[in-house]
Amino acid sequence: MKYKIGIVGLGVMGQNLALNMERNGFPVAGFDLDKAKTDAFLAGEGKGKEIISLENIPSMIEVLEKPRRILMMVPAGKPVDSAIHQIKPHLEKGDILIDGGNSFFMDTERRTKELESDGINFVGAGVSGGEEGAKWGPAIMPGGQLEAWHALAPIFYAIAAKAEDGQPCVEYMGPRGAGHYVKMVHNGIEYGDMQLIAEIYDILHRGLGLTNQELHEIFSRWNQGVLKSYLIEITADIFNKIDPETGNHVVDLILDEAQQKGTGKWTSQNALDLGAPIPTIHAALVGRTISALKTERVIASQVLGGPEHRFTGEKERLIEAAENALFASKIISYTQGMGLLRLASKEYDYNLNLSEIAKIWRAGCIIRASLLTEIMAAYQREPDLQNLMLDVYFRQAIETRQDDLRFVIKTAINMGISVPALSGSLAYFDAYRSERLPANLTQAQRDYFGAHTYRRVDQDGVFHTQWKEGEQ
Repeated sequence: MKYKIGIVGLGVMGQNLALNMERNGFPVAGFDLDKAKTDAFLAGEGKGKEIISLENIPSMIEVLEKPRRILMMVPAGKPVDSAIHQIKPHLEKGDILIDGGNSFFMDTERRTKELESDGINFVGAGVSGGEEGAKWGPAIMPGGQLEAWHALAPIFYAIAAKAEDGQPCVEYMGPRGAGHYVKMVHNGIEYGDMQLIAEIYDILHRGLGLTNQELHEIFSRWNQGVLKSYLIEITADIFNKIDPETGNHVVDLILDEAQQKGTGKWTSQNALDLGAPIPTIHAALVGRTISALKTERVIASQVLGGPEHRFTGEKERLIEAAENALFASKIISYTQGMGLLRLASKEYDYNLNLSEIAKIWRAGCIIRASLLTEIMAAYQREPDLQNLMLDVYFRQAIETRQDDLRFVIKTAINMGISVPALSGSLAYFDAYRSERLPANLTQAQRDYFGAHTYRRVDQDGVFHTQWKEGEQ
């Protein structure tokens, strides 16, 4: 018997993808350095299924149908290069290596070129949805050679999450590192989304004094409206979870120190390289970084004073405004992510289809939300849309909620509650809608101290001013 696909790396994600593939009619041959782990898997969930584990890579490759499809589910970085080094000598021209981890897109670019020189196809596939998504349907973002995508499409279409309209949440993203680039931006948007939710939570919990039960009810209600999304859904669940040992809410027992794996940072760094404004995502990174200074913050809280964290106005007014502020800022955050994709598509010749990207994010992935259906529709109406906020639906959605966004931010400031992502979202909106910004002064300063020149509003050309008398 020949197996449809091989998986190198049978950790939790690899195992769940194997179960997903086998359930959908694609027998799997696997390999992992940890034999005890694979034996336990095959004696457990993998028992009785068309999934086997081989003793070594050559044996695994031997049982695969051609062109061989081999999915690597190993940690990003050097482990991927090591896996390629071990697998490559046993491959033939036309075989396909797939990296399903969170690799940096430039590493995927490099690996594609290196493998192409030997006639081996390479696919960088972003996979989102966590362990459950891997087993029951993730969102998949593959990039690489088009012929490699055609060879993988039947498997990926079968195992991907299905949106409400039945469409699979996977499509070909583009050449080389396009798939991993899209996954990187997905994770950047995820960072922004989570920070926005956390800031709203802080305002309602510390500022308004709402209990976890009240927050559970509010977020559950919000998940029935325009904010309907996976992150809002799980946030409601989190507020309801009780620790059986202490009887306290689990969320109150968790140290306020957020960690990060790096994909959000890559998004931020790349945006700076391309000149793409993504202040909400930048703010989310800063928020996590400051949270890591727990010891310093404890000391500072005893030394540095500020206003009381208490809201004295109408309770229901702030709750309603918080819902509108969260939706408006969420739109602005997605706008920044889609804008970054648009710039990167030109910079790297990816030819990204923003409507298709929104389509495959509608289910399976972490940022799945009803909002994505409207984003997909916006780019279908106008594929060359310069900015998502210029679409009629999103323009009206923000304009009718901006007063509440401003109210929530001012309220947080008055209470001394930090809201960098909400503030960054509003700052982006206000800057983008401004015909004139104070950058004329910035450019004048640059010309003053460095003769960097400037352009004028009344004449064409490039100019320099002698700002000090006697300057040569």
